[in-house]
Amino acid sequence: MQRTSTTPTGETTTSTRATNHPNLPAPPRPRQLPGPLATLSARDRELFVRFGYGRTESVGHSHIHHAFEYWATVTPDAVAVEHGDETITYRELDRRADQLAARLAASGVRAGDRVALFARRSIPMMVGLIATLKSGAAYVPQHVDSVPAAQLQHVIETAETRVVLTLAATAKRIPVPDGHVVIALDELVAEPAERTVRRFIPTTPLQTDDPCYVLFTSGSTGRPNGVVVTHRNICNILLTAPGDLGIRPGWRVGQILNIAFDMAAWEILGALSHGATLVIRGPDIAETMSRVDVIIATPTVLSRIDPRRCHQVKVVAVAGEPCPRALADTWSAVCSFYNSCGPTETTIVNTMSRHHPAAERLTIGRPTPNNTVYVLDADLRPCPIGTVGEMWAGGDCVSTGYLGNPQLTAERYALDPFLGGGNRMFRTRDLARWTPDGELEHFGRTDDQVKVRGFRVELDSVSAILEAVPGCTRAATIKLNDRTLVSFVAPTQVDPGLARMAVSEALPYYCVPETVHTLSELPMTSRGKIDKTALRRLATAREREATR
Repeated sequence: MQRTSTTPTGETTTSTRATNHPNLPAPPRPRQLPGPLATLSARDRELFVRFGYGRTESVGHSHIHHAFEYWATVTPDAVAVEHGDETITYRELDRRADQLAARLAASGVRAGDRVALFARRSIPMMVGLIATLKSGAAYVPQHVDSVPAAQLQHVIETAETRVVLTLAATAKRIPVPDGHVVIALDELVAEPAERTVRRFIPTTPLQTDDPCYVLFTSGSTGRPNGVVVTHRNICNILLTAPGDLGIRPGWRVGQILNIAFDMAAWEILGALSHGATLVIRGPDIAETMSRVDVIIATPTVLSRIDPRRCHQVKVVAVAGEPCPRALADTWSAVCSFYNSCGPTETTIVNTMSRHHPAAERLTIGRPTPNNTVYVLDADLRPCPIGTVGEMWAGGDCVSTGYLGNPQLTAERYALDPFLGGGNRMFRTRDLARWTPDGELEHFGRTDDQVKVRGFRVELDSVSAILEAVPGCTRAATIKLNDRTLVSFVAPTQVDPGLARMAVSEALPYYCVPETVHTLSELPMTSRGKIDKTALRRLATAREREATR
């Protein structure tokens, strides 16, 4: 009788079970079949698992709004959300959300459906978000003031929504199809609340792999792609350490990011699932940051804030783009600072590192609990430890895929040969290598690699050198043409000659930017990242001006 088994390192063995018959020949020795780690040395196979597999941990709730409901029961009078002079308690937010969830159900919303949440940062928006989750549906957020009507229409069509939650002042901007229900959240919240509201329970039982939200990311075709993130995905990062950021009742968490950006879910759901107060920012981001315990931001947003003003801050987490070492050193001197990495498709972040100013290097850390990270070559073979390769993510962080786009899903997601069991892994397009102590060192993105004069250049590597120049807070490098790189640094006090010299001393000649432009601040996208499209326009305009 044959028996096949899989070793912890992913190798498959086939053995023959002996019988007691005395005349049968001895069974053959177990035969080892090629496994996914066959190309690695024995030592690297061990490290592949030790470094690449996050801790296995249980998660307290199967659905993220159940964590919110727990705090609404335990601390009902605590302030859940604060926006300017307005506040709402956990009890009131829970009651309002139950009322709206019942209305959504009456409008035909069922478990697994998608509800458009096209609004501005506000308390009514939070009511709409929690109500959508209570109804069993996934919320599809868009900051209605920052996207054109054509994109809103694309989101509605792709997500196949039937209800749009918005605000009275913005309802007319939305190209609502016939048959859609539009609910003005601020008008609903302004109505007197019912004294007794029964907790809403969907008629269809909820599943852990039900969608929680759908976020639309920029696509290569120019049309945004909808990424489906499940409750299993989001609970895994927000309800385990370090993704929970130590948030607890009494703490205040800033809500400063665009609601269509996945890190905004970290702010919103991270606060409300731990009994904290979510502080929605006004026009002055710095003023809000000065009054909170937890800041979640991109490095570009954080670089514009003076940590000396943030006397209350306890924890800062950054992700979304490479973090300058100087920025990490500055903030880690005054609070717990986490440098993190992970695209929307791997649920906010899937690696985190608590940075210390005395650390030898700035890394993106290790896989978060119940997640894995593999550094693979172009043929999806594991790279030897210490060799740069492309990161693939596995485990509970891996999202469902792209809504209505099976071809793109097939391109970016694949069966996970290391975990097996039908699990999938996701191609992050981030380049990294394992350090000797099991941390991931980030080397930019595969789509950040360009050819200049026939040589391969990693643009983020050039920018990292520039950000180490005295006085430089942020830097970005773009390819202007096949022979020319151009860099931008902030603030204007940075010496362009010194900056260019720093690159020439650290990198080959073909990596040196032709010109280093200084700006007071680098332009920023609506999601808080460096706007390289705007920089390209600026570089082209300046080159045209210089030619004239």
